[in-house]
Amino acid sequence: MTPRSADASAASAEQLVKRYGGRVAVDHISFDITAGECFGLLGPNGAGKSTTMRMMSCLTSRDGGELRVLGHDPDREPRALKRRIGVVAQDINLDLELSVHENLLVYAHYFALSRDEARRRADELLTFVRLHERRDEAVERLSGGMQRRLQIARALVNEPELVLLDEPTTGLDPQARHAVWDRLRDLRHGGATLVLTTHYMDEAEHLCDRILIIDAGRVIREGAPADLIRAEVGREVLELRASADSRARIVALDLQDATVQIDGDLVQIAGADAERLHERIRTAGIAADLQSARRATLEDVFLRITGRHLRDD
Repeated sequence: MTPRSADASAASAEQLVKRYGGRVAVDHISFDITAGECFGLLGPNGAGKSTTMRMMSCLTSRDGGELRVLGHDPDREPRALKRRIGVVAQDINLDLELSVHENLLVYAHYFALSRDEARRRADELLTFVRLHERRDEAVERLSGGMQRRLQIARALVNEPELVLLDEPTTGLDPQARHAVWDRLRDLRHGGATLVLTTHYMDEAEHLCDRILIIDAGRVIREGAPADLIRAEVGREVLELRASADSRARIVALDLQDATVQIDGDLVQIAGADAERLHERIRTAGIAADLQSARRATLEDVFLRITGRHLRDD
């Protein structure tokens, strides 16, 4: 990976717009991604995350605003930009009939690498993603987690400065997800910039330095995960199951700086100390079943600001 200064901008957008017919998929969003960070794009289905990634990776043109990726305009300089980025798509798009090793060699050919250089990089990358011992197997015989790791390896053949990962762990079991996380952390330590979309809030919380939450194509929050959790929710969350009467009494109770949300018979109370909140409710004589008392998470932030109702794809 080509070293970049810590304060350099890897990508930036200003009032970026994308329309599909009469629908505005990306609605005047702006952001700046610092070189060397892991930047997360989060949002419900249809929020505009994948569309933004497609514009950044030269797969679709924008309809308005400005976009620069590694100093290039993706619409005007796609060839130059594609040589410097790596893309891991949502779907597995490997050549299933080829071997693990052949997938990397064929992809290296697109970047005009010499045969020796292609073999060197393929060997290094298979070691990096822990697939060297499976190098001669057909891709179709690999597990989903192994295929995803191979897809990441393929995206790194050209030694990209910026890697775009669109839901890289969807459908993987916990062990496979953590294996992918380890490889992404290694990429960060090697100096790469990562742009990640995910529906797993724990993934974003563990991997991302900053996140941009978008909904209906618009930016609704931006910041470091820990800062957003502290600002939007607090330190801890108390979850209770309660009757309609008890829910009404909890809402009317003076809980000082805590905030209460009701979802059916579930009561969520966010504040600084879940145990003290629970004691306050017990002291008031309100009957409720304790579900959990836990630290606040990025998922709490996400649900609080985007809502709990289901979205269509």
